[in-house]
Amino acid sequence: AIDSLQDMETLFQGIKLDEVTSSMTINASGFILLAFYVALAKKQGVNLRNISGTIQNDILKEYAARGTYIYPPKASMRIITDIFEWCAAEVPKWNTISISGYHIREAGSTAVQEIAFTLSNGKAYVKAALEKGLDINIFFKFFSFFFNAHNNLFEEVAKFRAARRMWAKIMKEMGATDAKAMMLRFHTQTGGSTLTAQQPYNNISRVTIQTLAAVLGGTQSLHTNGYDEALSLPTEEAAAIALRTQQIVAFESGAPDTVDPLAGSYFIETLTDEVESAAWRLIEKIDAMGGSVQAIEQGFIQDEIAKSA
Repeated sequence: AIDSLQDMETLFQGIKLDEVTSSMTINASGFILLAFYVALAKKQGVNLRNISGTIQNDILKEYAARGTYIYPPKASMRIITDIFEWCAAEVPKWNTISISGYHIREAGSTAVQEIAFTLSNGKAYVKAALEKGLDINIFFKFFSFFFNAHNNLFEEVAKFRAARRMWAKIMKEMGATDAKAMMLRFHTQTGGSTLTAQQPYNNISRVTIQTLAAVLGGTQSLHTNGYDEALSLPTEEAAAIALRTQQIVAFESGAPDTVDPLAGSYFIETLTDEVESAAWRLIEKIDAMGGSVQAIEQGFIQDEIAKSA
């Protein structure tokens, strides 16, 4: 447990914070952990402008999928955007949010709902940050996303391709002119909810398919789950197999050798268009309510996920 600055000192004993990057999957209390991290950097004598890492810091998906929040959506959004503003001035290399569709999918959403709700949440964060006076062409290069990968190989590839096109369009419409500010940088984790306690070794095959979907879809980074996820925390054997799965896909399959291996496939291109069109229809409904915050307050996103689960 990290409850104090002393705990943070113990955790990073012998590690200089300007020599590593740290990723923290933390949301409602993300500002507290970041404060500990900054305090430790100061104690180490490290220049804050040289530390880098990520806090997930995505409060909106908590209301729809996870439930770890204290304050209502609007008050929580103020905390999130205060972090944006402070980090932009004081810790400019820090990634202040990783907008997550993973938990939305784990809660029971479809692939279409996953990207629609995630990108809609992204729009809400961009709007709030712009209201803080942040430059869309500078600050939003540090936005990243976190998606799920399930077993339907081609639907997942289409989902990632559609999400990339959609985010570029959203950012352009919101005023971005720098291509890097329109990029959909995303991490993928294989689908925990797809793994079974029965015949757990079959989960190795599931994770392999999901890994391939993420790579063919253009992910920048990847987490492969252990085959025993439905039973326990991963054993050392399960963790090693998860790592080897990534390495086999990376170095033996040829899948990463070109940017978009399935581009031009009639089936993939058609499926990408269909996923994108369906996701836009959902986003239009959310926009008509005033955006993600209002849609969450009205229970729309929660109800849609519950119907699909």
